[in-house]
Amino acid sequence: MMRRGGFNEEVELSIGQKLLRFNWLLAALLAAAATVGFLMLYSVAGGTLEGRAERQIILFALGFGAMMLVAMIDIRFWRRLSVLFYIGALGMLVLTHFFGETGKGAQRWLDLRFMQIQPSEPMKIALVMALAAFYHWLEPERVSRPFWVAVALLIALVPAALVLQQPDLGTTMLLLAGAGVVMFLAGVSWWYFGGVFMLVGAGVWAVFASKGASWQILKDYQYRRIETFLDPSKDPLGAGYHITQSTIAIGSGGLDGKGLLRGSQTHLRFLPEAHTDFIFTTLAEEFGFRGGIGLLSLYMLIIFVATLTAIRIGNMFGRLLAGGVAATFFFFFAINVAMVTGLAPVVGVPLPLVSYGGTSMLTLMFAFGLLLSAQVHGDSAAER
Repeated sequence: MMRRGGFNEEVELSIGQKLLRFNWLLAALLAAAATVGFLMLYSVAGGTLEGRAERQIILFALGFGAMMLVAMIDIRFWRRLSVLFYIGALGMLVLTHFFGETGKGAQRWLDLRFMQIQPSEPMKIALVMALAAFYHWLEPERVSRPFWVAVALLIALVPAALVLQQPDLGTTMLLLAGAGVVMFLAGVSWWYFGGVFMLVGAGVWAVFASKGASWQILKDYQYRRIETFLDPSKDPLGAGYHITQSTIAIGSGGLDGKGLLRGSQTHLRFLPEAHTDFIFTTLAEEFGFRGGIGLLSLYMLIIFVATLTAIRIGNMFGRLLAGGVAATFFFFFAINVAMVTGLAPVVGVPLPLVSYGGTSMLTLMFAFGLLLSAQVHGDSAAER
């Protein structure tokens, strides 16, 4: 449970002072993770920076600049915009529902003429911002009261329902997980989380117990998908193809990998979506177990530094925001790695800072900019 705090006496910081407070270690770790992505996109493209790798480098440069700019702006400014960000992201999700572009069986993209965006990406951060602002405003003694818990749940469930409808199960899971972490850090009673886990467990039991009964919950094809997830070999050329090829590639990488540009599963086109959802598989095939563990260690170091930063922030909004960003980043890569190794269903979650994707990259860099803004200004901004 987090201690509630305000802002200390107002002190205007110069640009130099802000840069001294800036967490350069975290920025360097983010750049290192992105560099791994550039290398893997270079490999997937057959040894050229032209195309996706070049665009990803440009996007990261823009994102890094945006992160620096966001970090230099007072955290109070971002707190006041939290509700507007949430409403804006929610509005884009609604527009996507009616006018969104459809691709690969999902209606997830919104065409803004000059670019296409995936509104569910900014919603991941907008939701964390909105809940952090909500609990910053809410009196501590009301945090666990049923009415206010219901309000927080409503804030989280409305965008989650819109994203699930697209359908995008992976992002829905990320939204709910991020919201749950913010609620937990704000001090919501353990009893509520225990109740949720019990309901989820009961629901899973009911799904399996109902198979073949008159009250069967899922359709037959949905049960077949579950069976394929549990045993991909039952449909190796259909629903189990992605995970089968992924595990073959990871296994063939061994301890040290086959070497850059030598991943046969990747370069012979057996591995689907090698530049996005399954880019970790490419890394494991070409750099082996050591390469995969190296990237995961880098991610965990980012989480450690971000969490340590969150603990040190001196106001409620900043702490919750930073904690939510760190948790969202963790769930991002944990779900992706679990997915490509067969520990979770294939739900279409990219690998943060490594997978190709403009909206995801810029959203993450903006999120870390908010975290750094909370660190830079958290102890020097005055409460209004």
